[in-house]
Amino acid sequence: MQASGFNQRRLMIVSVSVLSVLVCCALAAWQLERFLSAGGSYQNLGYVLLWPLFGLFPAFMFWRLRRLRQAEETSDDEGHSEKSATSVSAPRQSFASRLNRTPPPLTQTAARQTPIAPDPADSEDVVLAEYNRYLAELGRRANEGSA
Repeated sequence: MQASGFNQRRLMIVSVSVLSVLVCCALAAWQLERFLSAGGSYQNLGYVLLWPLFGLFPAFMFWRLRRLRQAEETSDDEGHSEKSATSVSAPRQSFASRLNRTPPPLTQTAARQTPIAPDPADSEDVVLAEYNRYLAELGRRANEGSA
């Protein structure tokens, strides 16, 4: 039964990848028609080149995840034999468990440790005060010059 679920999953991955390539190639053909028409622009040509890349992305994503899982399994196998011979350390989490991990709840201690921004009304900003004095001086000079 495990192999059947694995085959169904693999079939679903291939189906999604092929469907995305087909849909995105159809969109690229549509953009090519728009580019070749009288009102076409180079933006349409850019989309002609981008749509196939968008279609290939799901296949790349599944390929990359598969390589990461294989690398993790290989390192776990090699690491297990080395760990048993040298020392005992905390077990590594599997790739799937790291994907499904939820963050730990916020405790009252962590909430108290959150930094609070200082209230601008409580502390005088030195640069702002100096700038205000400068503007007041300019205003005073302007009033003296016009009077």
